Amino acid sequence: MGQPWMLVRAAAILLVTRQTLALSDIFEDGKSDKEILDNLLRATRYDKRLLPPVQDADFCCGLQSPEEAEFEIRNISSSKQRETVKVDVSVLLLSLASPDESSLKYEVEFLLQQQWFDPRLKYSNQSRYDFLNAIHHHNDIWLPDTYFIMHGDFKDPLIPMHFSLRIYRNGTVFYSMRRHLILSCQGHLNIFPFDDPECSFSLESISYEMKSIKYVWKNDEDVLKKSSSLATLNAYLIKNQTSECNHKNNWRGNYSCLGVRLIFTRDRAFYFTTVFIPGIILVTSSFITFWLEWNAVPARVMIGVTTMLNFFTTSNGFRSTLPVVSNLTAMNVWDGVCMCFIYASLLEFVCVNYVGRKRPLHNVVYRPGENPVIQRLPAVLSRIGIILASPLGDKKRDSTGVANEIVSCTNCGPNPCTHTANNGCAAESCLLQVRKKEPPHPIRVAKTIDVIARITFPTAFAVFLIFFFYHYSSYTHSDSQK
Repeated sequence: MGQPWMLVRAAAILLVTRQTLALSDIFEDGKSDKEILDNLLRATRYDKRLLPPVQDADFCCGLQSPEEAEFEIRNISSSKQRETVKVDVSVLLLSLASPDESSLKYEVEFLLQQQWFDPRLKYSNQSRYDFLNAIHHHNDIWLPDTYFIMHGDFKDPLIPMHFSLRIYRNGTVFYSMRRHLILSCQGHLNIFPFDDPECSFSLESISYEMKSIKYVWKNDEDVLKKSSSLATLNAYLIKNQTSECNHKNNWRGNYSCLGVRLIFTRDRAFYFTTVFIPGIILVTSSFITFWLEWNAVPARVMIGVTTMLNFFTTSNGFRSTLPVVSNLTAMNVWDGVCMCFIYASLLEFVCVNYVGRKRPLHNVVYRPGENPVIQRLPAVLSRIGIILASPLGDKKRDSTGVANEIVSCTNCGPNPCTHTANNGCAAESCLLQVRKKEPPHPIRVAKTIDVIARITFPTAFAVFLIFFFYHYSSYTHSDSQK
């Protein structure tokens, strides 16, 4: 049983010895890396269709010493199944860009670096090269067929040569290539521009299953490396993650897969300076009309109409650059509420002007220069004091249950006093001073409406601003912690 194996091994050693003697001078000083690679990649000893390491003595150790060849043959023959090729992967970010601040497309340029071990490509230490530049032998060497799974498209390289291929003495192959991806990212457009778009893509082998090729992140990197000259344009990367793909959610679960997750944020300073601050200025400008005279028609109409037209122009110009969605967004809420405040201030002027122009009833005379609120304040306070001074906090009632009015009596002495009509004074001697409530003058009503609007409108708008920015910033904070 052992004689056939001994004969095969002896024949293999003899073949390796002949190859070693015939090619002993290819590593001498002065030989180019092309000459070395031409001998390493000869069809008689290298087949790029086979994955490394190859379980075939004819494609293993042709350029090694007989002792090393015998050791390799023994190891290969003793293995019962092919080993899994381990491919170390790392990504170096070169540039990030977004064609439009409000879009969900991001351009990512990066350097994809892959490293694996191929024993067929070992070469002797007699060579003066630390590594061989195999860029011109790109089509003759086995390379992993890495496939990108993404939502987007590739962008053509700016220069033809966008990869490098190096082979080291111990058979390690280092393969790097520059890729430019256009990613279609996911974002919560209902809270735009407070959302943080998330871009993700994955890479896996298109033809080799997990038992043949295993992708791993080099040095267990959990984030992508960034170039010292990383350039960004309308792309603000706040977080990136690397991980293995979740095979439960992967449509090809039996393939090794690595995932990349990029999280961007918006330039919120841009939106504050172009949308929110101008909107606040226009809304508060419409409140100026509350401090003008009620009959200043030209000024109040000009302010109301001008602020409304300016807000429409600013809103429509900015809205044309936003992505179209069917649900209610934060920008819709902002535009709608601000427009309601501007329109409500215009309606307030119409109401004030209409009330102020009405004819007064009972020939009530309006005394200008008096504040309508302060003017009625003493009467209100006097009424409150009389009510509180009453023992029961209400009008006194006689035995018949009829309320007695407070009157002024002239029979109480030198100083007139006030008490109920039936308290010590004859009915005919008491001068009843029951004040009849006079209807307010229309101008006083109009000015009262303006005074109320000066308080309610700014207060309501301030409450809206606090709620709006707190509500949507809480969305941003919760998304950033996921």
